[in-house]
Amino acid sequence: MEKYAFGGAFLVFILSFFFFSLLYLNSKTVQVPVSSNLYTEGLIGQPTFINPVISGGNDVDNDLSEIVFGNLEDLIDYYKVDESGKVWNIFLKSDLKWSDGKPLTSDDVVYTIETIQDPSSRSPLFATWQGVAAERISELEIEFNLRAPYAFFLDNLNKFKVIPKHIFGIIPPSNFRLSDYNLEPVGSGPYKFVSYDKRKDGFITAYHFATNENYATSTPFIRNFDVSFFQDTAEIIKAFNNKKIDGFGNLDPKKIADIKISRKFIEAAMPRYYAVFFNPNSHEALKEKIVRQAMELATDKKKIVEKIFDNKALIVNGPLLPTMTGYNPATESSQEFSVEKSAELLEKNGWTINKDSGIREKKIGSNIFKLEFDVVVPQIQFLIDTANIMKEDWKNAGINLNPVVLSPSEINDEVIKTRNYQMIIFGNILKNNPDIFSFWHSSERFYPGLNLAIYENKKVDELLESARKELKEEKRIESLGKLQELINEDKPAIFLYSPAYIYVGPKDLGGFTEEMISSSAERFNGLNKWHLRTVRVFK
Repeated sequence: MEKYAFGGAFLVFILSFFFFSLLYLNSKTVQVPVSSNLYTEGLIGQPTFINPVISGGNDVDNDLSEIVFGNLEDLIDYYKVDESGKVWNIFLKSDLKWSDGKPLTSDDVVYTIETIQDPSSRSPLFATWQGVAAERISELEIEFNLRAPYAFFLDNLNKFKVIPKHIFGIIPPSNFRLSDYNLEPVGSGPYKFVSYDKRKDGFITAYHFATNENYATSTPFIRNFDVSFFQDTAEIIKAFNNKKIDGFGNLDPKKIADIKISRKFIEAAMPRYYAVFFNPNSHEALKEKIVRQAMELATDKKKIVEKIFDNKALIVNGPLLPTMTGYNPATESSQEFSVEKSAELLEKNGWTINKDSGIREKKIGSNIFKLEFDVVVPQIQFLIDTANIMKEDWKNAGINLNPVVLSPSEINDEVIKTRNYQMIIFGNILKNNPDIFSFWHSSERFYPGLNLAIYENKKVDELLESARKELKEEKRIESLGKLQELINEDKPAIFLYSPAYIYVGPKDLGGFTEEMISSSAERFNGLNKWHLRTVRVFK
């Protein structure tokens, strides 16, 4: 008996010693990332121009550019801005190099901006850099002169990607798209191009990248980064489940159940929202704020987010997202869903039900107008589903909605250019700052402007202009707050939701720290910090 008691006590002692040792070790050590060999990312689509000056609408090009080309904020040592806010001087780090070992200097920065500003380059960044003069001061210093103060200019600088002058300087900008360097890029990002694999039919199956020893910040923990390409969502999910790739982004919340292996889901907010934009010039009823307000009352945003996104989307009630600096929470208080109140509001204002059609109508002048509208919807499933839910709810208020589904290219080329729609469900993609001038200023009402509601309010224009120029954040936030209240009062659109960005990767993936990304490609911000292994070291 004593032997058993001794044995038990000894076992307790050993276990206690073991656990106390672990506790001591944990208190005296920290986990740090260590290097690993390979990570394989999956992408849907094909690369065409891995060149940040000319890549635009192709998500694959933008993703690969983020891997190969560093942001200017990685290259800057420090910057200065004068009191007027119109003169900015940036100073590059010394001894910067491209991935091919050639020097990276102020000449490359100035050359890149001048190339973007050259209309023959057909750069999607053309509008962003208008009114900015870039001048080389020295090998490390560049001076930017702006026509007017721009409070968000630093954001443009930080995310700006430089291309190598020694590669593209001898190529006319009009011929950029013919260069082999668009598929075999030389950059300054965390990884450098090694090779790519292509089938006989021309389909590129994989890209291979290796650590760029000339990267301006810390060396990536993952030595080799591969990218595999797929034709659709089903293919990429199958590849993930078969462990042929390690991760991929932009996962549809409805497809989460299709992921069958051990994994990690990472959610990031994106500064984008979708809304129903009204064209008041297309239908007499849309000129009445009461009608627009009734439509908003009949829109069940909560149901849309639950059914379509499994609650992995943020309900949006105004032109700025709740996650952004300058957001005015007062916009929340006036939002509600009530088909009954919608119908009551319309009834009081002369919109009565036609017993034969079930649609409300009203005599305006000598004509009778019905609350029956076409809504243009991009051929994207969650937007189609949104339109169908709205159609169902609006019918209960006596409003008939006819979704007209078109391809995104048809909408861009034929509908938006001509503003030929009564309503359109579309997305506004912001940067990681509250500059919403392009979407709501009256000067942007017609193509190529992005004011899809064809909205015009002089006071809002003044506030938008003030917010852009005001360098003091407190005053800028005040302007932003007021303009949100005015837009919310005018009801030029029904703000709907902001879907979360979902990335799926291995359970041991660490270093993915982005809580908000302005584009899918920005998930690779901080790619050099991604890691798959850690060890404990003493503090």
